[in-house]
Amino acid sequence: MSERISSFSAFFPYYLGEHRDQRSRWLHFAGTTTFLAVLLRGLAADPLRMGLALAAALGVGALARGMEAQRNAAPALLLMVGLLIAGDPFVLVGIVLAYAHAWVGHFVLEKNRPATFQYPLWSLTGDFVMWSRMLRGQLWRGDSLPAGSAPGR
Repeated sequence: MSERISSFSAFFPYYLGEHRDQRSRWLHFAGTTTFLAVLLRGLAADPLRMGLALAAALGVGALARGMEAQRNAAPALLLMVGLLIAGDPFVLVGIVLAYAHAWVGHFVLEKNRPATFQYPLWSLTGDFVMWSRMLRGQLWRGDSLPAGSAPGR
């Protein structure tokens, strides 16, 4: 992609197009579920500390979400990760496992470069949107993509 996508609503069809292989989607779903389980474990172990860390991370994400249209928001994502790790260092394991699952899906199955390298916050958001749709029984098949979600741009 040579020019930046201007909004998440324009990005999400591109994101789905980068996840055509249902095995890749399954890997993303498993990785995100693992991350969420680790996050819930941290909340159960220390609700105040992890709750504050999660609230702060979500606040940073909310403040930085518009940044992605102009430039790569990796610094904001790294701050979010740091805040979550401050809440519970074990969260790093969940993050590593989530990205490992996703990157196997991209590099081995999809044979593409993860969108997270260019759009880290929107990719994270897209992953959670895709995960929630899959949880509701949607998007399990690669052919269930909406019109106009062809990969590349």
